[in-house]
Amino acid sequence: MSKSVRRVREVLEAAGLDVEIMKTPDSTRTAQQAAVAAGCALDQIVKSMIFAGAKSGRLLLFLTAGGNRVVEAAAERLSGEPLVRADAARVRAETGFAIGGVAPLGHLNPIRAFLDPRLCDFDTVWAAAGTPYHIFPIAPDRLIALTGATTGEFTR
Repeated sequence: MSKSVRRVREVLEAAGLDVEIMKTPDSTRTAQQAAVAAGCALDQIVKSMIFAGAKSGRLLLFLTAGGNRVVEAAAERLSGEPLVRADAARVRAETGFAIGGVAPLGHLNPIRAFLDPRLCDFDTVWAAAGTPYHIFPIAPDRLIALTGATTGEFTR
């Protein structure tokens, strides 16, 4: 098991969740690929979009339903600062995850998170578990509790 997947599993276990992390035979880099692997609706996939605050320099995590896209102006209003895309090397260095497998939890460093309310329309959503080949199911309320995410409108 990779260090990335192990970190995700440890966070889930520490929270008392008995969650099976699924290893998929094919990549789940895209929301569509993940939905096929999980056998769920596209919007049940949690996309982890990372931006950097232009003023603070801190990374920010936007957890988005699979079929939605981040509207940067709305995300900026919600976060309270202008945003820029975080480069892949920085994302990996600060979260411990490569783009395409960024989990919503288990990051190397604390990260401020925001959650797309569309994810709350489902009993279960699926998120990356640290690699492009691992995903896990979780109830949206548990995801919010574990990530400390603020729910708000930032998508279309």
